[in-house]
Amino acid sequence: MVKSLCNLILSGICTGFLYAPAFLLAQSELEISVPELVPESVRQNDELSLDALSTTHRWGRTVEMEEPQREAYDLEMLLGLASQNNPTIRQARLQISGTLAQALQAGLYPNPTLSYKAENINSGGTPGEFQGAELEQRIVTADKLALSRNKYLQRAKVAEHQAVAQQFKVCNDVRIYYIQTLAAQEILVLRREMQKTAQDQMETTKELFNLGQANQVDLRAALADLRRHQLDVLAAENKVRQHFYKLTSLVGVELVPGPLQGSLENDYGMIDFDSAYATVLGESPELLAAYAKLKADHITVHRENVEWVPDIVVSGGSGYNFESQDPVANFSVRLEVPLYDRNQGTIRQAQADENRQRQEIRRIEMQLRMKLAEQYDSYITALQKIETYSDTILPETKKAYEQSLISYKNNREEWTVVLDDYREYTKRRMEQVENHLNKQSAEILINGYLLQGGLEAASTPTPPSHIDATPNPR
Repeated sequence: MVKSLCNLILSGICTGFLYAPAFLLAQSELEISVPELVPESVRQNDELSLDALSTTHRWGRTVEMEEPQREAYDLEMLLGLASQNNPTIRQARLQISGTLAQALQAGLYPNPTLSYKAENINSGGTPGEFQGAELEQRIVTADKLALSRNKYLQRAKVAEHQAVAQQFKVCNDVRIYYIQTLAAQEILVLRREMQKTAQDQMETTKELFNLGQANQVDLRAALADLRRHQLDVLAAENKVRQHFYKLTSLVGVELVPGPLQGSLENDYGMIDFDSAYATVLGESPELLAAYAKLKADHITVHRENVEWVPDIVVSGGSGYNFESQDPVANFSVRLEVPLYDRNQGTIRQAQADENRQRQEIRRIEMQLRMKLAEQYDSYITALQKIETYSDTILPETKKAYEQSLISYKNNREEWTVVLDDYREYTKRRMEQVENHLNKQSAEILINGYLLQGGLEAASTPTPPSHIDATPNPR
């Protein structure tokens, strides 16, 4: 009825017809010639644009993220930058260097001690019975130095596994924030389409008001709806910038804001839970580090078991006896008698830590299983949604919108209904973007051994629950 009335009023005055925006028709595969409701002069003088928002607060310039002349960032470049500049990867490498330095130090032989001795000075008016130099050397027994070095060399292997784990943490986070930024870019495009629909709704309501088919309540509601969609666009722009800054923080380089190149859609094949769990148990850097730590703890127990074996201290030197006027020499051998202290307490500490580490391995296995169950739930749910949306929901909502266009052309539907159907179709497309985001995020973590935390400090070779075997504790 509204269209017929408009055609009667505007017939003979202009060749414009009921308004159908080009971006809506572009989404439809139908070639429909839809007349224009709002005259061009009205559209050009319309003040209800995004710039008409009362807020003046902006997070940077929007065009920074969309400049066509700026080269888009791709995932491979960002991963390469992260491997070179992320501080936690450097920290993990330094943990290896530090542990290797400990191994070097632990295996060094003790230095000899050189001393000068003067005994019974002024005895009989002489400088003393003995004046001379003496050299003392500790001979380490029971292969203690080799065991100490092997213990720290094994801890260096722990640090190597942890460095690999840290690389996975960084790369997984870079991939996740990369697809989050891509998703935010796509949501921004769809939000702008929703805003365009709200603008069309506002213009239609204004024209209906001029024709007496709408009142002030309708105008105010349309304006409020338009403002809400404009704020949604601003929020989407902020979200793009937020994810981009998070991404560049993980990369370790303060990149200039710009668009990302890539797609949310991929098809790596269905992931099986049991196969994924077996892969995680067999290849997880966290578990490999835990097993390496267990071997280091076993060496520690062996090392503490021989700690009580006394070292031999040999000393000797030559000098001069001023009483007898003869050159003389000294020689001595000393060793500690392990009568009371045989390092019993420290051995028990080392054994307790070895047993604790066995339980740590089991804890990590169960924690990985729990994480995998959470991520697989997100993965399989998102995959189910993607298939259903692609096969049914999106095609049906698009057909509903296209049918509305046909009905509108045949004077059987109002233009506001067409706008509502298109809005519904756009909402479903935004939900599909979220589905792809959830699927890819879970897929990245499952394939990346469930490791996250690209800006958390690199782990040390000894876990927080480590029981340190310390002789003579105080």
